[in-house]
Amino acid sequence: MASVLIVDDDIFLQKVLSRILLVGGHTIVGQAYDGAEAVEIFNELNPKPDIILMDYRMPVMDGASATRKILQIDPRCRILFISADDSVRTDALDAGALGFLTKPIRSKLLFATIREYVP
Repeated sequence: MASVLIVDDDIFLQKVLSRILLVGGHTIVGQAYDGAEAVEIFNELNPKPDIILMDYRMPVMDGASATRKILQIDPRCRILFISADDSVRTDALDAGALGFLTKPIRSKLLFATIREYVP
């Protein structure tokens, strides 16, 4: 199972994702409210998470900017975007994300996608 960093400015969604992931056997290693906090937390984590679930639209720093900064720190990092705004898919993938899922997301699809990206 994967260790996961959740990045989303919706605290309720953070809690929902955490519960779903925990029930699925995954470990939550951190949660961030915005992209800047995500970069800071990622820098401090050791070991690094297996995957980051990243929202796009957040205060302070958006998900694409955070993705670029995190990948500068560790180019091997796996980042999966989960956003309600499908129009940002290209920007997220161009920033270096491995994949993009649209909210609302079914837990079965989330688990399958994590399995696909985390060996």
